[in-house]
Amino acid sequence: MTNPFAPAKLGPLTLRNRLIKCATFEGMTPDALVTDELINFHREHAAGGVAISTVAYCAVSPEGRTDRHQIWMRPEAVDGLRKLTGAIHAEGALAAAQLGHAGPVANSVSNRAKALGPGAIPAPMGMSLTQKLTVEDIADLRKKFATAAKIAVDSGFDALEVHCGHNYLISSFLSPLLNHRRDDYGGPIANRARLAREVLESVREAVGPDVAVWAKLNMYDGVGKPGPGRAAKPWRGFNVDDACETARMFEADGFIDAIEPTAGSSLLNPMYLFHGKAPRKEFAAAFSGIMRAGLKAGGPVFLKHYPYHDAYLMPLARELRKSVSLPVILLGGVTNRATMDRALDEGFDFVAMGRALLREPDLPLRIEADPETKSQCVHCNLCMPTIYSQTRCPIRTGEVPDPLAP
Repeated sequence: MTNPFAPAKLGPLTLRNRLIKCATFEGMTPDALVTDELINFHREHAAGGVAISTVAYCAVSPEGRTDRHQIWMRPEAVDGLRKLTGAIHAEGALAAAQLGHAGPVANSVSNRAKALGPGAIPAPMGMSLTQKLTVEDIADLRKKFATAAKIAVDSGFDALEVHCGHNYLISSFLSPLLNHRRDDYGGPIANRARLAREVLESVREAVGPDVAVWAKLNMYDGVGKPGPGRAAKPWRGFNVDDACETARMFEADGFIDAIEPTAGSSLLNPMYLFHGKAPRKEFAAAFSGIMRAGLKAGGPVFLKHYPYHDAYLMPLARELRKSVSLPVILLGGVTNRATMDRALDEGFDFVAMGRALLREPDLPLRIEADPETKSQCVHCNLCMPTIYSQTRCPIRTGEVPDPLAP
């Protein structure tokens, strides 16, 4: 059996173990630049024992942010980013930057820029419709990803995660529910995957072979029902069959070193990624005005309940694992040694941890020391609404009672 705490290769990198701190938006960049809070956040996770700490939502352009408080990759950000990667390296871990463009998930009002999409589709955060990307816009987008990737590497990042999930811009192109284009970027999956493949090519060309690059790829958006004429692929949204085909194209292209399967839609069904309790009241309280009223009224529809169980994304990820030879990073419900061992035994190469580390950043070290260690995360998901006011576990900070306390 593979030891999750033994060194492992990811592309050109040697990792100290097979544990990756996945991207969880930190909400700690009010001026769209690195802060001491962000540095300390990742320093703590790096010191806690993960091999890689992933900095979330490094937008490739101003309009590609979910809102104006998010980092976007530009020369002014480099000094802070170097301090951040230096802090992670000082704790013995490697640093990854999640590069993405929010697309229809962007708040156009906050960004003071149009949200972008494959066509005119709803962009709820800005109460608007997206602006359709032209072919010329797509060529420009590729350059933006390449520039952002180069800035990240110049800032000391060892690895890059390209966000192709959650109905962000690239994912919205992949989805047949959201992408109704009739050109080379719409229609069959080979066309809907074209933008993702071109972006990955541009990123790899920008950074060369000495940087690890992986794609965060949706397996299922969590939306849609079987319908007439779609017997072979019954889901109206992106599904695991499309994901497996896309992953095979990624592998054949040869631009990435791994795939991190994910699921759900920040636009339509976020809880499909998280599972566990749906913090509807707390999520609504994080907003004001129309958004708060809308979330109060539509919370049960938008924030659905999916029961939590360990490795809850494994059934879908298993299908993708069978489809490619590339390393695959298992995400979703990895909180203990037994799940790590199970994942590696089934052929997954790395595991990614998120919410459990917000509760206990040193959980990896404690699991390594004692394989019977149990995570204190109760899957309440009260961390979700905190992304608007510095991401944290409210149980850890004492804001809410600890249900496990004696």
